[in-house]
Amino acid sequence: MKQTTKDWLTAAEDDLLAAKKLAGEDRLTNVAAFHCQQCLEKCFKAVIEEQGKPSIKSHDLLRLQLNANIQLKEPETILLGIINEVYIDTRYPGDLGLLPHGKPTRSEIEAFILFCDTIFTHLMEQLTTE
Repeated sequence: MKQTTKDWLTAAEDDLLAAKKLAGEDRLTNVAAFHCQQCLEKCFKAVIEEQGKPSIKSHDLLRLQLNANIQLKEPETILLGIINEVYIDTRYPGDLGLLPHGKPTRSEIEAFILFCDTIFTHLMEQLTTE
């Protein structure tokens, strides 16, 4: 595994751990959601790096997932699309990690974290056995 790939995965794991620590705080569900988005973004960029493809300067999870050629089932693609909505390129901190309906609920965060954990674990296994 390339060193840059390892670096992406370490950063992704840090975001996953941050999301898990913040998940129980009702006030911080938006921040936990942002860390979930960041975890997935870095996971997909790790795969793209390992594949030797040119890096993409994008935060769009759906675009990165397609470029990394990661196959997802329809419910996973739907969840990825929801998590994709929490990234807002803005200078207004109040908008960080919000969904169209506002702050994510605890149950949404739990689903996000489970999904991120599954993707991270699967990609770690896949990349370390290649």
